[in-house]
Parts: sequence; structure tokens; C-alpha cells
Amino acid sequence: MKIQELIGTLLADSTRLGTYTLPELIRSIQSKNINGIAVAVSGDREFDLALLDGEPEGAILIDEKGILYGDKAVMLLSGTEKFDLYEVKRDYVEAVVVGCRILEKGHICKRSRDLIPEIGRKSEGLGVLSVAVQRNGEPLNGVHVAIRKDLQIICNDITTQNGTVSFKLLHGKYDCIIRDRATVISTFPIIFDAGHTRITLEI
Repeated sequence: MKIQELIGTLLADSTRLGTYTLPELIRSIQSKNINGIAVAVSGDREFDLALLDGEPEGAILIDEKGILYGDKAVMLLSGTEKFDLYEVKRDYVEAVVVGCRILEKGHICKRSRDLIPEIGRKSEGLGVLSVAVQRNGEPLNGVHVAIRKDLQIICNDITTQNGTVSFKLLHGKYDCIIRDRATVISTFPIIFDAGHTRITLEI
């Protein structure tokens, strides 16, 4: 049985405990030492988190590009997801985790803390960043590009025929995360300001 089918079967017979943002979910499962599965669905994008003894131990991302497991899935959490939490027997959750284990177990918890917005910070500049994605000098279309700030995905898009995407951003330092058609993920630190409005990334 595929891991997605296993999760679907488990949730059909499980009790739903509520709906939570990521920070709320982490606080709730840790305070109650919960074993379960949390599911966030938005359009054709689904995140599944497997929770053991109050900690996120497994992750799955399913979207139109395919399926990512473990740390690769965690990297693409946007922080805006709303998770439905289901209580599931520990043995069953362990079976799910085998196929999607998060190796950096503290990473997702740190991310949930970093999702608290900074209030009152003055904007230093605003503009449009253009990102061109290439391989061997040739533009790549249909590639997923995300911009991350302080461990939070703040925007994402798919490259056009000429291999580019554009984002409206505040000036600052970011990570640009690129996922190609083979679901290989590449991360690039970038600086966006008035002197750096277009960047070309080779993957």
C-alpha cells in the first residue's frame, strides 16, 4: 500500500481534534504529547505531517509536480497552511514515518517559532525581482521557484517559457529555492536591492 493510501485509510477511522496554523499545531501536539497526522489541503497542494509523542517526525508534500518526502517537503512549507489534526495510534504513525522521516527534527519547530511577524519594522525599499533559471545556459520553463525569508516561504511561482519569474519584494537578503521537474531542490542565497533587480541562477 502506498503511503498516501495508508494515510487516507488511517484518517477515515480517526478522530479529528481541530484545525491549527503551524505554530498552533506545534504548541498543541507538544503540550498534549499527541500521536497523530495533520493534513493541510489548498487547491491541488497537500501537506501531511506525521506526529509522534508530540513531535513532527514525518512530512509529505503532494502537488501537481509530484511528491516530496521528509526534509524536502518541510523546506516548502509556506507557514500559511491550516492543518486538520487527527489522533492516530502510535504504531500506525510509526509505519507512516518510515517512508517520510524528517531527519532535521528541530527544523520544523524552529520554523513555526519564526513565523511570528515582526511588528513596526520600517520598510527599506520595495521593488520587483526578476529571477531567470537556466541549465547549461538554456532557460528552464515550468520550474518551481520560491523565495524564503527567515525560514518562511513568502512567495512562489512557476517559470515561464523564457525561464523567468518575478516577485514584488522588500529589499533584503533571501533564499531562492528552485525545484526542477525531477523534484531536485537547489537553494541560493540572494540579495535584492535597487542594484540587484535581476538575477540568473544556473541549476
